[in-house]
Amino acid sequence: MRVAADGIWRTTTTDDGPATVRIALGAGTVQITAWGPGAERAGATVPEWLGAADRTDGFDPSGHPVVAELHRTTRWLRLGRTGRTWDALVPAVLEQKVTVVEANRVWRDLLRLAGAPAPGPAPDGMRVLPSASRVLDVTDWEWHRCGLDGARRRALRAVASVASRLEPEVAGNSAALQRRLCSIPGIGVWTAAEVVQRTLGCPDTVSVGDYHLKNVVGWALAGRRNTDDAGMLELLEPWRGHRQRVVRLLLAGGPRRPRHGPRFAPTDYRSI
Repeated sequence: MRVAADGIWRTTTTDDGPATVRIALGAGTVQITAWGPGAERAGATVPEWLGAADRTDGFDPSGHPVVAELHRTTRWLRLGRTGRTWDALVPAVLEQKVTVVEANRVWRDLLRLAGAPAPGPAPDGMRVLPSASRVLDVTDWEWHRCGLDGARRRALRAVASVASRLEPEVAGNSAALQRRLCSIPGIGVWTAAEVVQRTLGCPDTVSVGDYHLKNVVGWALAGRRNTDDAGMLELLEPWRGHRQRVVRLLLAGGPRRPRHGPRFAPTDYRSI
């Protein structure tokens, strides 16, 4: 994805092929332009990317003053959904147990290695996520050059081998997709949660196992400096059905715990 002067550019895969989409805002309208074999299908899903299908029915923010204030001041927040499991799954696997800096570096190197150029007049250098079959063709030495360690490499190969069975029209709703994902070696509850949040816009699924999230929630809702996953879920329980919505509100503008501890140093697996 690129943010440019003429709009937001994003590439995506579709059942019809790759597509590039430009989203331009102006005068209270959203203008959508798309290119590539999958242009029509991708363009039709952009409203859902932007949260047009998000519903807050049953969400009561009044149970906590921080949540109530954030809901009042963050009316723009929408939970979008892409409808593409593969597009969400690859970066989620790359993000497993590493820093954001490292995950972004491997993501960029993978796109340069195996991704196709973006269709249409996209900004220079934009690429489309490689297909599952193309990912399976990447050799071990190429993965090493990208800096992808063995555990994530094996997980990515495992999901690529069953990618066609993981899209929403086959896998089903959020719970069914999570079960199917967790049955794949190397895919745990954190990765499955990240995928259904992005793919289906699930308002309830929480990323259990996240290195920082439990402490963000614990500090914002209870003033706790350190919270475990069980404690985070206990704090979010009053909003069951919309727990992920509360998490997004807290991440968008909630209070932050002061940082005094050591930072998590990135590891460059290309040198190992």
